[in-house]
Amino acid sequence: MNRKRPPRLDAPIQTLPPPSQAVQPQTPGNLDSVVTVKFGDDELEINRQNVQVVKELGHGAYGFVEKIRHVPSGHLMALKRITVNMTQEQKKQLMDIDVLMKGAECANIVEFYGAIYCEGDLWVFMELMDTSLDKFYKMVYHNSDDTTSDYRYIPENVLGYIASSIVKALDFLYSKFRIIHRDIKPSNILINRKGEIKLCDFGISGYLVDSIAKTYEAGCRPYMAPERINPPKEMNGYDIRSDVWSLGITMCELSIGKFPYRESGRKVDVFNLIKQLCNDDPPRLPEDCPRFTSDYRDFISVCLQKDYKSRPYYASLIQHAVIVKYQNENISDYVCHVLDENEANTNNSA
Repeated sequence: MNRKRPPRLDAPIQTLPPPSQAVQPQTPGNLDSVVTVKFGDDELEINRQNVQVVKELGHGAYGFVEKIRHVPSGHLMALKRITVNMTQEQKKQLMDIDVLMKGAECANIVEFYGAIYCEGDLWVFMELMDTSLDKFYKMVYHNSDDTTSDYRYIPENVLGYIASSIVKALDFLYSKFRIIHRDIKPSNILINRKGEIKLCDFGISGYLVDSIAKTYEAGCRPYMAPERINPPKEMNGYDIRSDVWSLGITMCELSIGKFPYRESGRKVDVFNLIKQLCNDDPPRLPEDCPRFTSDYRDFISVCLQKDYKSRPYYASLIQHAVIVKYQNENISDYVCHVLDENEANTNNSA
């Protein structure tokens, strides 16, 4: 058996790419059908025959994400399984792997173990987290009418730690590689029982040229910054401050337990959303909610400046009082309580 590791997609980048050049992920044309990965202190050989699907974690246009077990060792991990059948889709998945590999040094980016080609599919093996933040916050606010519970909302120290983790991941990608994520939202942020917060799904990430990106349609519209929906005439692209807006919307949603813009039905009305985004003041935390400090309100406010020129870059945002105050919080007990309570409620209703 061939035990060699899959080839790197490109050489490690130690410095920022030249400002006038765009860096593109390279095609891993010789990925094997077997990969040897490092899993803690163990070295595992993974192929199609020795993994077992435990359950599906999610699916979309790209394919499936599944919880799997490596049968010989019993180790659990996540598998993203993609059918690669279009050039554009292939580029997205190569970008995802490329960023995951570059993010190995960052504790707030989900860990990449390896990848194989399997009968036309690309199998990407990643660290298994417990859930995504869109599912997690709904577990919390689902019981928001229970006024006797201390877990009926996400407290500010947990929110501050989440914000700190995301900002650190985004700053790492930008400062080291000039990468912009372009799809920050609760479903692309993962959490586990250790209280770790990790960024994932880099399929539509991109390398900046002269610190600017120009692909306006990439991303999820409800979380897009105003300048990406309705670009000013003088604007020739957008920069990382568009992700700062998406972070603000995400944190606002986690803070109040629902998407912060008004919705006309159960699904987001994109036309109405765009009208609100262009014409209304940006979302703010409810004034009558005493559980948020002035610092946290300010954090949301600085992220959600409608004029992108008024929004901070990461170097400034990472020094905000909320990030500094909560960056070393231990939220493990809180996360475990929420997940345990949700599991108990699910079992009782089964």
